[in-house]
Amino acid sequence: MATKVGSKGLTRRQLLSRATVAGASFVVGSGFMAARNAAWATELTALKPTTFATLVQMARDIYPHDKIDDQYYVKAVKGYDTADMAEEIEAGIAALDAAARGKGNASYLDTAWEKDRVAILRGMEESPFFQKVRGGLVTGLYNQKAVWPVFGYEGESYSKGGYIDRGFDDIDWL
Repeated sequence: MATKVGSKGLTRRQLLSRATVAGASFVVGSGFMAARNAAWATELTALKPTTFATLVQMARDIYPHDKIDDQYYVKAVKGYDTADMAEEIEAGIAALDAAARGKGNASYLDTAWEKDRVAILRGMEESPFFQKVRGGLVTGLYNQKAVWPVFGYEGESYSKGGYIDRGFDDIDWL
């Protein structure tokens, strides 16, 4: 049985098939977007879908971790999808796309090779926009408890008695 979405009674499949943006790597519906090639979707309130998708790719290129799914990068940059931040983020992504066009690509998202995207990012790493996104990712990405096991981090130790009794001295190579 199909799940009904929205007030018009469309099935999820119908909504997604009708809401596809041509040539993009995501689908857009009423107030949400979802990646076609990844397992994530999010509601958008202020940013354009292409801007948000570019922001997610930018986040992945700044802090690349193959073992971390896109959904965690989405959560890390979701805080930029506000009315207060929209103008600054839209302008920053427009500058990023302009830099990509200067390298012969249609946009940053259409830049196929990671090394080429990183070169574009290096060209604007001193900009306030880049620094804001990079700085926000430090806490936005790494403060998510779901990604801690990927890095072998068990979380804070105070509530568990500290590190002294939790493996601090169990190294055998000294």
